[in-house]
Amino acid sequence: MANPFVHIELNTSDLNKARGFYGELLDWELKDVDMGPGGTYTTISVGEGTGGGMMKHPMEGAPSLWIPYILVKDIAATTAKARKLGANVIKENVPVSNMGAFSIITDPTGATFALWEERK
Repeated sequence: MANPFVHIELNTSDLNKARGFYGELLDWELKDVDMGPGGTYTTISVGEGTGGGMMKHPMEGAPSLWIPYILVKDIAATTAKARKLGANVIKENVPVSNMGAFSIITDPTGATFALWEERK
C-alpha cells in the first residue's frame, strides 16, 4: 500500500486521565518518555498493527483529538501539494530528533491528519 498509516497520536487536555483510561480499557503497553522541557510523551505499543503515542495537547485550550500519521517520501513536496489542493497547514516540516519530520494538516473537509517522513 502506498502511503500507509504508520503512527497515531492522542493530543489530550489531560495526559494522566487519558493514560489511565486507555490503560484500563485496552491491552496496550504504555511507556512514558521524558521529553525534557517538552513534558512527557507516552508511547503506545499494541503488538500487531500501528502503534502510537499520547501527549499533552501543545495548543492550550484546544480539544483532545487523535491524529493519524501517514508515511510520505518527501515531506516538503507532499505538504506543498496538500496546500495546493486546499488543505490548511497547521505545522510544517517539524523535525523530530534523528527520526524524521512531520507536518500537521487539516484537509478541505476539516479532518486533521499528519504527514511523516522518516529520516535515515
